[in-house]
Amino acid sequence: MPRARLHPPDTPMHPIRKRMVEDMELRGFCAATQTGYLRAVRQCIQFTKKRPEDISADDARGFLLHLQRRGVSVGSINSASVALRFYLRVTLAKPFGVERVPVIKDAKKIPIVLTPEEVARLIAMAPGLKYRAALSVAYGAGLRASEVVHLKVSDIDSVNMTLRIENGKGGKDRLAKLSPHLLALLREWWLKCRSKVWLFPSRNGVLQHITARQFSRACIMAVEAAKIDKHVTLHTQRHSFATHLLESGTDIRVIQVMLRTTTYRPQSGRREERSADLLSVSSAMRRNGGDRGASLLPKS
Repeated sequence: MPRARLHPPDTPMHPIRKRMVEDMELRGFCAATQTGYLRAVRQCIQFTKKRPEDISADDARGFLLHLQRRGVSVGSINSASVALRFYLRVTLAKPFGVERVPVIKDAKKIPIVLTPEEVARLIAMAPGLKYRAALSVAYGAGLRASEVVHLKVSDIDSVNMTLRIENGKGGKDRLAKLSPHLLALLREWWLKCRSKVWLFPSRNGVLQHITARQFSRACIMAVEAAKIDKHVTLHTQRHSFATHLLESGTDIRVIQVMLRTTTYRPQSGRREERSADLLSVSSAMRRNGGDRGASLLPKS
């Protein structure tokens, strides 16, 4: 996602905090990651009641134990652990003892997956055309929530039938497959909103996009309206996309490339062959019977 400064240049900031922000910016951390790291460090400082520069590995361990005893999820504890390890090793230059700040092993759980019928019900019950289109993109192209909300109109290539994902997780770019049905739905939405920049603009103005939180709330509303008795999140769409492709016989290595979950190189090592593998796969929206004719989206 686009990198952004968390503070205006003239905003007063504690020197340690300023150094940590600069350390993260130098490493290309996105704004959401920076916010999460700063929050974890701030909470640790408040817990220990120490000055920021005096935090040690033992203090970080004590804070993580505090979170664990409070019943905080393993994922949240590990996020705090990674942030504190960065703070100690990089910002404070205190690498000694950092290995004593652990990352907890989490039990591997089978992800919740919707059936194609449940996906159709969920999308149909979305609160309005904008979120129906957004949820369709999340499932039909297998995108993360942050990738959907950051889509621009210019990311749609209606000639090659692809979506360009810029600065995805890990700062990676990739192409996602676009079906005729999904293109038609996106065109219908664009004709209504006429946005020149963001594909899913905010109600606060066309120069802002919807937030991941707004998108998540819309998904919850759709799940409740569709009466789906499962714990469904936006990421469930992505899991469902991958599972349905796998069930249809798509090679798991191709799915990994599409989702950018791991590196896959064909035996020949040729980039052209890798791209051909990716773009030859019919999208889930098309495979589930949504292959309809569509007009082209505008170029801008």
